[in-house]
Amino acid sequence: MLYYDCALFAGTVKLPVSGEKKTFTPTGNWLHELASKELFAVRRGELKFRGFVPKKIPLNPKRALTDADFKPKFDQKGVDMRIGLDMAVFAANRATDVIALATNDTDCIPAMKHARIAGLQVALIIVPGYNPAPALLSHADFCRRIEWPT
Repeated sequence: MLYYDCALFAGTVKLPVSGEKKTFTPTGNWLHELASKELFAVRRGELKFRGFVPKKIPLNPKRALTDADFKPKFDQKGVDMRIGLDMAVFAANRATDVIALATNDTDCIPAMKHARIAGLQVALIIVPGYNPAPALLSHADFCRRIEWPT
């Protein structure tokens, strides 16, 4: 099984109003622990810091802004590319018959199309609280709903 994600951001940045330094120190080592499981591999992208954005829009013009008015913005990079490359390799090697994909990232559609053209089936995994993008549904062969135990 392959799992695609990225570790939390680690680094020091300047706060948007005060200019003071803020250090992000991730806790937990769960991706490493997951990667150590039998028959399990973790493919890691990166989490990029993209600055600060207002918590609420519009900002309150009646008072001076503070650092508390902003939240950090992060972008996950490289995960969908890794998914797409692995799907293309599986399709080229006929390493599997079915790919089970749990995503809501429409950037995966070209890889889904490629896998289906190569004769693989693509199953879109749907978990509670997840509403798949309609475009993903139209490029999957079928869906499988996963229910959590209550």
